[in-house]
Amino acid sequence: MAKDKDRNEELNADEQVNANDSQVNEDQDVKVEMDPLAEAENKYNELNDRYVRLHAEFDNFRRRTNKEKIDIISSANAGVLKDLLPVLDDFERAIANNDKVDDLNSIREGFHLIYNKLKSTLEAKGLKAVDAIGQTFDSELHEAIANMPAADKKDSGKVIDAVEKGYMLNDKVIRYAKVVVAQ
Repeated sequence: MAKDKDRNEELNADEQVNANDSQVNEDQDVKVEMDPLAEAENKYNELNDRYVRLHAEFDNFRRRTNKEKIDIISSANAGVLKDLLPVLDDFERAIANNDKVDDLNSIREGFHLIYNKLKSTLEAKGLKAVDAIGQTFDSELHEAIANMPAADKKDSGKVIDAVEKGYMLNDKVIRYAKVVVAQ
């Protein structure tokens, strides 16, 4: 009987262990069912957080590059204007001295010197005049404002007069030459 009692206790203990195992398995099943939802929610929160941070970082990048562009343009304009100030000073001196000078040739010479100084300053910055007269009309460089009959057939389609010079800045047209074209 003592053996039976021990055996019953063992069976009860095994049943209790099995019952505990099944409860643990049920708890794990519940945890497994809860984990995918919690895991998905965590993953969503993580991805959403990354998206918000990336979006904010891109906005900051865009603002920073726009500010840098404005700064570059401002500093470039300041450089050109600084280089043009001596020409302005020369014009002011010429105007002040023109009241005292009676010699017309010295006035002309002064204006030519100032013109050459301005021209060389602008050319140093990359400005080039577009030669139009005698060239074949090119809509990429010229703007036709009038047509005239050609004296020769070989002159047809060529520029015979330039009303206003065209200019290029570093191989990009910034002002088209206004021209008269022979037809």
